[in-house]
Amino acid sequence: MSITIRFATEDDIPAICDLVNAFAALNLMLPRHEHQVRAALSDFLVAAERPDGEEASRLVGCGSLIGLTPTLAEIRSLAVARDAHGQGVGGQIVVALLDLARERGLDQVCALTLRPNFFQRQGFHVIDRWGLTPKIWNECVFCPKFNRCDEIAVALNLYDPETVPAGAPWWRVFAQHAPQPVLRFLAPRRA
Repeated sequence: MSITIRFATEDDIPAICDLVNAFAALNLMLPRHEHQVRAALSDFLVAAERPDGEEASRLVGCGSLIGLTPTLAEIRSLAVARDAHGQGVGGQIVVALLDLARERGLDQVCALTLRPNFFQRQGFHVIDRWGLTPKIWNECVFCPKFNRCDEIAVALNLYDPETVPAGAPWWRVFAQHAPQPVLRFLAPRRA
């Protein structure tokens, strides 16, 4: 059996959704709809397994690299088929996503995860979730789990991996990244 990491294609969309949504049904990750995957298709990588002697391949993993700022991207929708766990597929996808981040000229990559140890083995450091201001105020604030989020934030500096990424204080970049309804809510009220 050989694993190939490649960019996702239109034909992979249903398999990506099936894989991600199987874990979402267990409350281990957020669900993805086909239109969401299609909109981010150029940011998705998949791991395809080709059993020895077989011509057809089967999707056994996926992950995406979604830009949050010009220098920061998030690894999202990282999933590996249950029967492929423990074979290094997730690590291969993360390495490929980090290479893609470097090609795109990014400085940092982050993730929100229930499996911080996996990411720590890949060189990531646990950070304060509130340091991911662009993610929190553009996306997380709309998540149904926002007030009871159980995910742990991890990040990696691509060009100095030993340095623990210091998330920007929320008050410094809040105005740049908060959605307009939040800004209106926080604005002083006129008498």
